[in-house]
Amino acid sequence: MMSGPVRINVALQGGGAHGAYTWGVLDRLLEDQGIEIAGISGTSAGALNGAALKAGLVTGGRDRARELLEWVWTQVGAVGDMRIAAWMAAILPAALPLRRLAEGYAALSPLDLMTRIFSPYAYGPFYRNPLERVVQQLDFRDVCADCGPKLFICATNVRTGKLRVFSGNELSSDVVLASACLPTLFQAVEINDPVTGLNEAYWDGGYSANPALFPLFAPDLPDDIVVININPWRREALPISPQEILNRINEISFNSSLLRELRTIAFVKKMMADGSLAGDGIKNLLLHMISDDVMMTGLSSVTKLAPTPILLHQLKEAGRTAADSFLRDNRRHLGKLSTMNLGHVDK
Repeated sequence: MMSGPVRINVALQGGGAHGAYTWGVLDRLLEDQGIEIAGISGTSAGALNGAALKAGLVTGGRDRARELLEWVWTQVGAVGDMRIAAWMAAILPAALPLRRLAEGYAALSPLDLMTRIFSPYAYGPFYRNPLERVVQQLDFRDVCADCGPKLFICATNVRTGKLRVFSGNELSSDVVLASACLPTLFQAVEINDPVTGLNEAYWDGGYSANPALFPLFAPDLPDDIVVININPWRREALPISPQEILNRINEISFNSSLLRELRTIAFVKKMMADGSLAGDGIKNLLLHMISDDVMMTGLSSVTKLAPTPILLHQLKEAGRTAADSFLRDNRRHLGKLSTMNLGHVDK
């Protein structure tokens, strides 16, 4: 008797334009008929990838999901530098060639400095989130559909600082925009809280979960969780320049919530292994990771916010290559054991 495809969950990190790497990973996984994606947890760029993945799978299966992901990132590549409002771009072109030189010597490049001087609320009637036109073209009837993989999107409540995980009929274009809302660039996104009845403001989910793993612990979802990591955990070189220091602070901040969850999972698995914790309701989670720290350490926070089509396609190809290596080396372990070394999360 032939067995069906191996069911997995995917956890999609945020990281701005570097999320094109995740596009490549998903593109390769979708190409493999032996893999079925049953659950998705996404933050920021991971939320955008997750919404496109879900909508595509629901409407046209694997091929449609690959097409929709490519469409999304083609649109993102046309956005340009997200650190400046569209109306400001017309008056800045002459200054842009000086940006790279300035970034090497100043704590903030001219464009980054503007995000510290000008609040996104100062743009008045000219303000518009540059990702809005992309996200709003997705059909959220498909994103919210009961069929297909379960989708969870993370955002951070500005008032409380707590994580909110959206799913099912809660999902909308505003939820995706909230999950990707860097507060120095974009105005907070207000979404109604059905519990309080209040409109709550949300910022990027990376501040509280990048992404959240716990929604994927549901009993009806498979044990395997594949984390697609795009923020380097380790950098051998000590950050020295102002830009390097700020970039590393950003990476550490956006990895901290994921590391906390992984430490907790490692602790529980250790207790299960030595017999000090037992119970029918405890899942034996099987964790895996697809990443390319070598490539990602060669990039910076600048490339996260200033996507170019060439960079996005380089990231996509790197993601495809990494996913191909993962499947070649670890396919036989899916559904059986973890391939992520949880021992290193505390080192």
